[in-house]
Amino acid sequence: MSVGRLEGPGGLTIVEALRDGRLFSPYFEPRDSWGAWEVFLEAAFALPMTAEELALFEKHTGRSSAPAAPAREVVVVAGRRSGKSRIASLLAVWQAAFRKWRLSPGEVGTFLCIAVDKRQAATVLNYCRALLEAPMLRGLVVGESAEAIELRNRVRIEVRAGSHRGVRGVTLIGACLDEAAFLRSEESAAPDVELYRALVPPTATVPGALIAMISSPYSRRGLLYEKFKRHWARDDGDTLVWKGTSRELNPTLPERLVEEALEADESAARAEWLAEFRSDLESWASKEGVEAAVVPGRRSLPPLEHVAYKAFCDPSGGAQDSFTLAIGHAEADGRLVLDRLEERRPPFSPAAVVEEYAAILKAYSLRHVQSDKYAGAWVTDAFGRHDVHCDQSAEPKSAIYTGFLPALNSGRVELLDDPRLVSQLLSLERRTARGGRDSVDHPVGGRDDCANAVAGVLVAVAETCLAEPTGANLSATPTRRAIAPDNPAEPYWPSAEEVRSGLGGWGDDVFPPDHLGILTRDPGRRFPW
Repeated sequence: MSVGRLEGPGGLTIVEALRDGRLFSPYFEPRDSWGAWEVFLEAAFALPMTAEELALFEKHTGRSSAPAAPAREVVVVAGRRSGKSRIASLLAVWQAAFRKWRLSPGEVGTFLCIAVDKRQAATVLNYCRALLEAPMLRGLVVGESAEAIELRNRVRIEVRAGSHRGVRGVTLIGACLDEAAFLRSEESAAPDVELYRALVPPTATVPGALIAMISSPYSRRGLLYEKFKRHWARDDGDTLVWKGTSRELNPTLPERLVEEALEADESAARAEWLAEFRSDLESWASKEGVEAAVVPGRRSLPPLEHVAYKAFCDPSGGAQDSFTLAIGHAEADGRLVLDRLEERRPPFSPAAVVEEYAAILKAYSLRHVQSDKYAGAWVTDAFGRHDVHCDQSAEPKSAIYTGFLPALNSGRVELLDDPRLVSQLLSLERRTARGGRDSVDHPVGGRDDCANAVAGVLVAVAETCLAEPTGANLSATPTRRAIAPDNPAEPYWPSAEEVRSGLGGWGDDVFPPDHLGILTRDPGRRFPW
């Protein structure tokens, strides 16, 4: 029997419950605006369809035939304001309140709703509460908290904010990833994938369990996009993909609202309202490149004498963003090394963090730090009170990221083993504007405080390598190498005295002074570079 129908002869279906005035109909008004969603529910639970409904099904799934069995997974790619969270709550309440589950004595079944943040999680739970206030269901609720609703049938509906922790050992009758394309985590580069992997085992052994991913689309990567790409328009399998624009799923939405959004920012609007994955976004760096740069187990490096360190900070006022500091240096072989990364998460006192960071800088013999271009003047004043000069970067962070990527991809970078740093670097996106200009930034709802500081300091270190070759023991900087008089085969950096005597400043088209014996000894070796 279909899991979309109550057990027993002539049992109620989920669509009938949606239309029933004693159950859910009052919460899905106006009734005629939910027609597309009703067809989605019929498809998800393998319920009969009319010819008109079948045509709508084919339009939104790309399939040519109706499913013969209920789906174990549903993937919904829908525009904003289309009713996604209400449908998510309906699925949760249906699975929790209307299905019969074989539970052992003391066992509790759980339907888990996972949202991008606590506010969205609370919204989904409030929708579930509203549905359970229907006269026929009110007596089922035996307990409530900020995160869960307990039902008399030993089933609970629980909401969480983007975490897969605690899923082990739980009997899952279903789970819903609300806005799956926007799940973010400071501890993971792919929280959506980790969540999905955590949900599959506990639902795989429960007949009738359902995993739902309901979201507006974003970039062409991540779990939602991979599921869409793999299962869209496929008649086989137990994963149903449903795609619809905002106005297709919610005809009450004003058309002018969508038109104005398209005029303002077509790329963003096509994703938000037309349910199209964005083609103007791509990953800034590869996972392989970032992970190869991480030195396993290295949390920080102590300060050493005779090492020229650089520092970069991404300040914050202490209310929302982190205040980060990165210190790095260059090795003689051109490697760019991250020595230290400090992060203070809000809330904090900016003055106290500046005092702490000033002490760390001095431990590395630093009296100068560069800050993000958009840092306020208070940062310079605050560091100045601790005898540390702070100046703002001349480049915006997008340019810094662009300058950092070649070094990262070439394998010249050594990063600390910091999961938050790795996560932020991998979440960075390159987006192409209308005029073709690229920019790099964190995704919507993401953060890059650690990544910004690290990229800033290592770009500064790389610039030092270009201006003053590492390993040259000089008091004045030469522009070219020379040949040692006692060993013609060995290039060396001339001393300051030799530079002053006339060696410095000659270029590719000028021979070095003959007192080194290069011209008469081996003209072919006069330019070793």
